[in-house]
Amino acid sequence: MPPLTHSGADIPADPIPPEMVADALSALTPFVADLFVPRYRPCEVGRWRLQVAPILLSAGYWSPALMTTDMAALLRREADGEYRCWMSMTPMEIESQEIGVRAATGHTVVMGMGMGWAAVNAALRPEVTRVTVVELDPDVIEVNQRVGLLDQLPADALAKISLVNADALEFRTDEPADTLMTDIWLPINGDERMEQSRIMARNTGARRVYVWGQELVIARRARALGLELTDETLARIVAEIDLPLIGPELPGYPALIARAADKWLKDV
Repeated sequence: MPPLTHSGADIPADPIPPEMVADALSALTPFVADLFVPRYRPCEVGRWRLQVAPILLSAGYWSPALMTTDMAALLRREADGEYRCWMSMTPMEIESQEIGVRAATGHTVVMGMGMGWAAVNAALRPEVTRVTVVELDPDVIEVNQRVGLLDQLPADALAKISLVNADALEFRTDEPADTLMTDIWLPINGDERMEQSRIMARNTGARRVYVWGQELVIARRARALGLELTDETLARIVAEIDLPLIGPELPGYPALIARAADKWLKDV
């Protein structure tokens, strides 16, 4: 079984030796999500492989290292024959998307299906009336169909979801999006996502946008300006980004940005 590689970190996916399990269970805090975590099972479609690690220690986006069990990950075989992790149910992945998920309302557009976690959790929200999921690779859609992702939803949530095989940078909605969540990149750290998210926002008429990894973009800009992350600095940078971002309205958001940057901003 290949290692799970994401954001430059190797995540071992082999089972922990039995003699280490008792110590791990007594020493570590388990990760518990109050949002829905689908059941996944191993499968392989084209270049994509979904695999499940029985037990794993993983750092969160905000939180310290936590223990997860039956942690699923979606990997893609690259040109060199190696697999790279494009999404997983680690604390980092869940915490780095949950602000957008928890704020979703009305017509929600999710750019990049991945393992479908953001889309199904948006659909479960009573404030959400419709979910459009845009995915470029039909094999990713097939992976989610094979694991029965949507079959795990109640009928009312399932009825909200539409899957579209299209390029996120070219897709246009038939009605404006109340919420846009953009996540089409492999690394969580990179500035190109803001310009690309502006394109997606224009094409969907999005009223509010959550960009995966936006906290690291904001933190990098603050460091470049030599400014402390305060509400005033945040407002200045968000104005520069020129997107109606979800998150800045949250109490304590600058502190959350700083916490994520300390853990994941590796380039400055």
